Amino acid sequence: MPTRMTDEYRALFEVLSYARRGPGRRDRLSPAEVQQIARTVGRAPEVMVKVLSGGGQDLGAVRRHLNYLGRAGELELETNDGERLQGKGTEKALLENWDLDLDNDRRQADLSAANGRQPPKLVHKLMFSMPPGTPSAKLQAAVRNLAREEFALKHRYAMVLHTDEPHPHVHMVVKAVSEQGVRLNIRKATLRAWRREFARHLRGQGVAANATERVVRGETRAPKKDGIYRAMRRGDSTHMRERVRAAAAEAGMGKGEAEPGKSKLVATRLEVVKGWRALEGLLGQEGHVDLAGRVSRFVPRMTPPLTEREQLVQRVLEHSRFERVKNHPIAR
Repeated sequence: MPTRMTDEYRALFEVLSYARRGPGRRDRLSPAEVQQIARTVGRAPEVMVKVLSGGGQDLGAVRRHLNYLGRAGELELETNDGERLQGKGTEKALLENWDLDLDNDRRQADLSAANGRQPPKLVHKLMFSMPPGTPSAKLQAAVRNLAREEFALKHRYAMVLHTDEPHPHVHMVVKAVSEQGVRLNIRKATLRAWRREFARHLRGQGVAANATERVVRGETRAPKKDGIYRAMRRGDSTHMRERVRAAAAEAGMGKGEAEPGKSKLVATRLEVVKGWRALEGLLGQEGHVDLAGRVSRFVPRMTPPLTEREQLVQRVLEHSRFERVKNHPIAR
């Protein structure tokens, strides 16, 4: 095993921490990197930061979304200046305070000069969530602290805590154009940074939280479009019902054809395992023997790299086996 930190596991750490490294090359893991490894192999709860699509292009849609988040005045909206707003009509007052009508007028003028273009958003809709059991007050405090750091004196925002589902989550509406006239563009790197900061603020509240990419943890669940994601949570996704029917037919026939993305999944997993094994060796060299052992046990416990269709087939087969066992005469 080499003594210098090669690109092999440096690349893995870029995935683990998303930290941009300076020009100087280091040959030892930092305390923060060691802690990141420990959280990941210990399966610390992973944060979720999601940008919700739709509903941010016109004033009526923004007003309806704010009304929905506040449950028609029943829940309290917290704004960037610390105000707590509650009651019917709150969303209308908020839109007037944000001068969204002026932004809308400017946007219409811009669109008249550029026909056919998608209208820019008036607001961004974000959601911050954690697994069931996370203290909701601490989650809300972590989101509040993140928002202050990211948007203070720049973008106006309103946030609300929802606890009507098993996983507590905070919805946030952020004005797309800042007080300085700069538009907020949310890219993949932006979301990665927000996830990392959200996890950091949760840990500051005493809540175990981590922010790593799914592939590094050995998970291959494909992301869903917002509408499908929400319908899945309610259990009434037409798209997923069709996928399950197809998976059931495939399971009944025994073996399906290999999907085009399967080879890429397998190749990515091989690289991830290679990186973890290299990190295991480096940890041992640096005296983190116990953590190296945990990494050694973590890697073979990763779930197999399955496509979404393969996962559906697997679930259908597992369900069929469960039903057969449940209905077997001996089980009665």
